[in-house]
Amino acid sequence: MLDLNDVAMFVQVARCGSFAEAARRLCMPSATVSRRIQQLEAYLGTRLMQRSTRKLTLTSTGQSFHERCGPAVEELIETGQLHLAGNQEPSGTVRVAASTSFFDCFQMEWVEAFLAEHPLVRLDFVLSDLLVDLIADRIDVAFRGGPLQDSSYVARRIFASYGELVASPAYLAAHGVPASLDELSEHECVVQPDAGGYATWRLQDLEGAETEVRVRGRFNSNAQEVLRKAACAGLGIAALPSILTASDIAARRLVPVLPQYKRAGRGLSVVYPSRQQRPLAVTAFVDMAVEKLSAQDWMPASSAGGA
Repeated sequence: MLDLNDVAMFVQVARCGSFAEAARRLCMPSATVSRRIQQLEAYLGTRLMQRSTRKLTLTSTGQSFHERCGPAVEELIETGQLHLAGNQEPSGTVRVAASTSFFDCFQMEWVEAFLAEHPLVRLDFVLSDLLVDLIADRIDVAFRGGPLQDSSYVARRIFASYGELVASPAYLAAHGVPASLDELSEHECVVQPDAGGYATWRLQDLEGAETEVRVRGRFNSNAQEVLRKAACAGLGIAALPSILTASDIAARRLVPVLPQYKRAGRGLSVVYPSRQQRPLAVTAFVDMAVEKLSAQDWMPASSAGGA
């Protein structure tokens, strides 16, 4: 008879990508996990995983099996956790990964209120503009902007927003205001460049038609917060999410450039390593963050009053 515990263990290994991490989460020896997966493969009469010293991958049969049983197993575990939780209070440390500019839009007052409501919870923020490995870095939840790359992580979209072209009044006074997208190539642009030193901005007009523009400049960075500061300092035109530029535009440190165009594909999502065994503290923090962030108006200033 098929042992559903072995199926649940297989789903955990598939989500974690390694026997060692799955064993850590399940609080059992790695050898036991490996042996139980072998028993499951023997019962099914097929290999579900390809193992090597460096990597574990699902076979085509394993991938199909995971797609069929994974959601059901996770739903059962989550339902059981809800019943077991009862009156338990959220506790423990929540490790949160986000960009270096995260607290430009995430108010510290929200954190203060959350910690006051949940005195047994600690928050540990890991801020970086580089993508972290949620498993290797022991991250409970990550906030990621822009299009999400394909992965085995579980993602939940918080909101969609747009980016806009901005520059400082001083830069535009010195270099002129571009009248068309073609003129952007004649301007200094602060960008995160590719290997050739250029950046490609995909912009939409008011009808939704997309145009790609190749730009470059003498100041580059892989951090959006640095690009924002560079634009405020007059180093060039930037294409940044409206969530980062709203306060600067309100204070006239930045002004919209070619406001009839917007940069699509922005927004913010919350990402988990897995739906399984999510601590109450993580759920409570994410629910608070999603509620607060979703209630904000991140519409670009150039679009707030309508076209």
